[in-house]
Amino acid sequence: MQVNWKGVFPAVTTKLKDDGSLDHEAIKAGLNRLIDSGVGGVVMMGMVGESAQLTPEEKRTVIKLAVETVNGRVPVIAGLAETTTASAAQYAKDAEALGVQGLMVFPGLTYKSDARETIAFYRTVAQASRLAILLYNNPRGYGVDLTPDVVAQLLEEPTIEALKEESYDTTRVTDLISRFGDRLAVVCGVDDLVLESVALGVTCWVSGMANAVPKESVELLNLAIAGDYERARKLYRALIDLFHLDTHVKLVQYIKLAENITAGYSETVKAPRLKLEGEERQKVVAIVEKTLANVRALSK
Repeated sequence: MQVNWKGVFPAVTTKLKDDGSLDHEAIKAGLNRLIDSGVGGVVMMGMVGESAQLTPEEKRTVIKLAVETVNGRVPVIAGLAETTTASAAQYAKDAEALGVQGLMVFPGLTYKSDARETIAFYRTVAQASRLAILLYNNPRGYGVDLTPDVVAQLLEEPTIEALKEESYDTTRVTDLISRFGDRLAVVCGVDDLVLESVALGVTCWVSGMANAVPKESVELLNLAIAGDYERARKLYRALIDLFHLDTHVKLVQYIKLAENITAGYSETVKAPRLKLEGEERQKVVAIVEKTLANVRALSK
């Protein structure tokens, strides 16, 4: 299956039991819920999926569960977040053997590579498999910026097809589309910049809060792509406070709590993250409940 970089691709939460072990049944049920809501693909074990906190065995188990559950209905993209080039290349090979259609590749973790090192890292990963690659550009989070000049060199690798743009600079969207055209799919990676990104030509969105509100997220993207900005703006405004939570350092806890409220899945996270409590938890609950009320009001 080729990856069609269009639609909502939730950065799927990794469902856990209270003891921190993988909840296989919840992972499968969550994937079916997202697909039934009309998503265009699923991204397993991105930042939201707690990739950096999972063991190598757990990562590969999640991939197996996803591939078996999705069963070809939409593309399965595996997040690749490793500390060494060798482990990243091996992970790419393993993910391909397990049947995913693509990789969302983080820069090498724990080290702020310069442009030459960044290009060498991504080239090695790209050459390790035949999988479609979504570059992950989050300079705020990882200190490595995939500028258009860096991307130009990376696009010499034919399997590098898309870039998740999370620099929080919307001018970058236009710069990338203007320079590379159809050669590079520019993907929105920030929930509270999705409408702005679509206005500039983006048609794919890797979303965290789509875990909590998948149908509404799909509707929002579809309205915007269709050019119905009047309805899209109304829905966006109803969702925006929830989407702002996607940009916080505790986005994993916030998204899992929101998903717990809307779909009943566990809030359990891998340490060192801890479940929210006290005033912070109450604040997030209030935002989720207000958002749901806003959405209900639009349908009246």
